[in-house]
Amino acid sequence: MNRYSRHIILSEIGQAGQDKLSKSKVLVIGAGGLGCPVLQYLTAAGIGTIGIIDFDIVSESNLQRQVLFGASTLGINKAKAAKARLEDLNNTILIKAYPEKLTHKNALTIFKNYDIIVDGTDNFSTRYLVNDASILTSKPLVYAGIYKFEGQVSVFNYKKGPSYRCLFPKQPETGSIPNCSEIGVLGVLPGIIGTLQANEVIKLILEIGEVLSGKVLYYNSLNHQINLTKVNRSEKEIQKVMDTKTVFEALDEEINCEIPIRIISIKDAINKKNIQWIDVRDTNVNPEINHSEVLQIPLKDLKQNLNKIELGKEQILFCQAGIKSKKAASILQNHKIHSSFSLKNGACEVMKYFNNKNYDR
Repeated sequence: MNRYSRHIILSEIGQAGQDKLSKSKVLVIGAGGLGCPVLQYLTAAGIGTIGIIDFDIVSESNLQRQVLFGASTLGINKAKAAKARLEDLNNTILIKAYPEKLTHKNALTIFKNYDIIVDGTDNFSTRYLVNDASILTSKPLVYAGIYKFEGQVSVFNYKKGPSYRCLFPKQPETGSIPNCSEIGVLGVLPGIIGTLQANEVIKLILEIGEVLSGKVLYYNSLNHQINLTKVNRSEKEIQKVMDTKTVFEALDEEINCEIPIRIISIKDAINKKNIQWIDVRDTNVNPEINHSEVLQIPLKDLKQNLNKIELGKEQILFCQAGIKSKKAASILQNHKIHSSFSLKNGACEVMKYFNNKNYDR
């Protein structure tokens, strides 16, 4: 009674509403920028069972916005680190950690144990996977996305409402849209948007207010502009997902990666004798590395510039975080250029190397 007294005295919630929250089960996909505030507020609100699925580990660059973590959790799996922090925040609820990658093979099995799914992911392939699994298990999906200073929130698959595929029927080409690690994000933005997600979850459980189903809320943190856009349900897109039900667990989200991409460290790269450095970042959003040895070809222009690839050399491809460089290596392989590598840790390592003559090999 004391812990949840501020909820209980609200006539719209009361003891009956708090009991609903305590009996509910919510699965959060991703304990990153969005997942952290969602998890914090759902835990504080007394959601009875919270699942956290994330295979990533806490790194120093996460600490700018992922508020559940600190220096003591560096190198620890995010789902496990979040569980430990949240159990201290509220030890009266059940928190389950899934320190694994969400795949077609395990998604349906995990989803069926929860009432609501929250999408806190940062890549398109997983977003479509989460959406499709939500449709097949008939679970409402609370979605959000962030980009630099802007965010969006919606609720999909709710009472025959639209799905994520109804809004975005075609998945963007891998690497065509930069993520936070490549283009940056205002640290407080995922806190704002993630809190809005938590609000939608609570509204769904309590059946109060107006749920963001059939519309997308867009928020700009620089001018506080908020817009609502309508989204219509597409029976065609829903049916496409339903048609995969019998084969869903056998689907492979990495099906286009037929040839393994070779990853190389900066130390191994600089010890090679005959290499070509290629920067595949977008020049309009990233600073150039001004060095005569570095060839700059944005990923979107790579296919039109294959003539610049020196076939007698091995290509060291790099971007900000390794996503675009892997895609670039895949493109070269598809054009029968099999001498390319994607550089681990990306442009920061290249800048360190070229700017430091005493770089430790």
